[in-house]
Amino acid sequence: MLVPVFTLKLNHKILPRMVALGRYDGTHPCLTAATQAGKVFIHNPHARGQRISANRLVLSAQDSDISLLNINEAVSCLTAGVLNPTLGYDSLLVGTQTSLLAYDVHNNADLFYEGVPDGANAMVLGTLGGISSPLAIIGGNCSLQGFNHEGKDLFWTVTGDNVRSLALCDFDGDGKNELLVGSDDFDIRVFKEDEIVAEISETESKNQAVSIHAFDLNADGVNELITGWSNGKVDARNDRTGEVIFKDNFASSIAGIVEGDYRMDGNTQLICCSVDGEVRGYLPGSHEMKGNFVDSTAEQDLIRELSQKKQNLLLELRNYEENAKQVELNTQVTEMDGQRGVIPANTQLQTTLTVNLGSDSQSAHVELCISTSNDTIIRAALIFAEGIFEGESHVVHPHLQNISSCTKVPLTPPKDVPVDLHIKAFVGYKNSMQFHVFELTRQLPRFAMYTLSKPDSAPEPRSYVKFTISERVQRVVMWVNQNFLLTEEMETQSTSFQVCFTSLRNAGQLCIKISPSGEISINTDDIDLAGDIIQSMTSFLGIEDLQVEADFPVYFEELRKALIKVDESYSVCQKLTTNMADNSNLIRSMLVRAEDSRLMGDMKNMKKRYMELYNLNKDLLSEYKIRCTNHTEFLNNLKAINQAIQRAGRLRVGKPKMQVIAACRDAIKNDNINMLFRIMRVGTASS
Repeated sequence: MLVPVFTLKLNHKILPRMVALGRYDGTHPCLTAATQAGKVFIHNPHARGQRISANRLVLSAQDSDISLLNINEAVSCLTAGVLNPTLGYDSLLVGTQTSLLAYDVHNNADLFYEGVPDGANAMVLGTLGGISSPLAIIGGNCSLQGFNHEGKDLFWTVTGDNVRSLALCDFDGDGKNELLVGSDDFDIRVFKEDEIVAEISETESKNQAVSIHAFDLNADGVNELITGWSNGKVDARNDRTGEVIFKDNFASSIAGIVEGDYRMDGNTQLICCSVDGEVRGYLPGSHEMKGNFVDSTAEQDLIRELSQKKQNLLLELRNYEENAKQVELNTQVTEMDGQRGVIPANTQLQTTLTVNLGSDSQSAHVELCISTSNDTIIRAALIFAEGIFEGESHVVHPHLQNISSCTKVPLTPPKDVPVDLHIKAFVGYKNSMQFHVFELTRQLPRFAMYTLSKPDSAPEPRSYVKFTISERVQRVVMWVNQNFLLTEEMETQSTSFQVCFTSLRNAGQLCIKISPSGEISINTDDIDLAGDIIQSMTSFLGIEDLQVEADFPVYFEELRKALIKVDESYSVCQKLTTNMADNSNLIRSMLVRAEDSRLMGDMKNMKKRYMELYNLNKDLLSEYKIRCTNHTEFLNNLKAINQAIQRAGRLRVGKPKMQVIAACRDAIKNDNINMLFRIMRVGTASS
């Protein structure tokens, strides 16, 4: 069993996901974490007795090895690393919901302090793409922002929802780092600088992983996945099999996992911290004892694999023997008893996908029909489909009286993404004691939640996207056949084409038209749907750059209101801040007067002053509540604006997409609202 090589019990609580290790003097690693009351502690056992000049950083009264950095705001993220390569040591980066502080711990001085109106929910430090200098990249309210060591904003873009996690890695193997972004909409997006190159949809996890790290714990030359959980468990998993090779338990939730030579003995330790301040450091297992500690040598892996195969084959053999007995019994049972034995060798499992418009008791949905090719029945079916079912899987187990050769499963995917349906069905006879398991995979088309409708069945949506491509109509029709759920494939020999759909979610209309000149128009009032269609179509057709003309009158009007409210909220915030500052000064003055009256024995004036003080304090509390409400509304409207920029970008592809996002930001910076809407409509600021 692997045991910690050191254990610390710090007298400070640690906020989850806010742990870092920094060499702030270039040599000694210091454990750094956010704690309560807007403070960051720095644990440095390597420089006991060292004096610290008075600034933000002060020595803790509880522990001589700990210094406290006063932020005076709730810390929302932090990291440490090389921000300025010329310094030769690490910097500390601390984010709050309103600001980003870059701090030189060694000299106890601010490197820069910048306001971040979108907030900072997550942060990562490193190099991104072709940007030469290291960046402190923060993810906030649907936005990503990167600062260099001077506090200059060198990187900015928008993403689909509030950012919760960030990572830098060479995703595509081109030698440059891409930015991986996890957000509240359960999407992981990969940015090559400000361009999205991949999107991966995930589902909500049942257990909360607080921190993950890659570390070679068993000294085999390959990193294991180290995970810290909210229940206090830490485990290490093999990167190929997912097998847990090590685990330990803390008394409270894990706050963070880092690595470093914390004992300064030339060996790197895996360092795990809990929210209660417990810290444990683990050394990798030696080559001599790695087999004993993790039981994962090549020979033992092979023995375990062969043992599992043996058990599976023995079980399969017993099943065949039991089926053979049932075949013999079939000659003895009456027709009323039905068959029990082996199903016919030519039995097949078939699947169909259709649209069910629903009834009064059931909303419209996609229906998966699983059936057999003969009189055998489906006793149960298990379907794995990410993002469709709660918990990623769904079991159909009909009552004995209702079992048949066909089982129907309603599907209502919440997003327009292609989904693989992994189906396992138990097939046999009604009186069978054992069943044959059929396995197959069926893909649900990306736009399965749209049913074909007649062009004149409903008014055409006012909103549209238009663009021109040099592709044959037949290629676009092929894309329609692959991405929509149709009863039969469409064909056309004409140079023009039109098709209309109705959404099963909200009955919204979607029309796609192609003119003989190659102009494609997509009419829908759903700007997200328009973006999804353009991204899917251009990917299918191999189009790398696409500029469009777009107009979404209703959505743009809502955006205009949000922009006005942002200005109003900002004005109210400024006014409230001024009033609160004035009242704070007045409180100090009243308090001095009240105390003067008390010392002079003037009880009448003392009571009067304290009553005035009480009333003024009530006013301050009321103003603070108004300010909190105003700030919440401000953030919600700011999120809507950032999402609108992201949606306008998704209507374009390649360079036009990046140009639109950058131009939209410039228009907002210059407070040019009319220019912003022009960019969103035509894709450029120039007339």
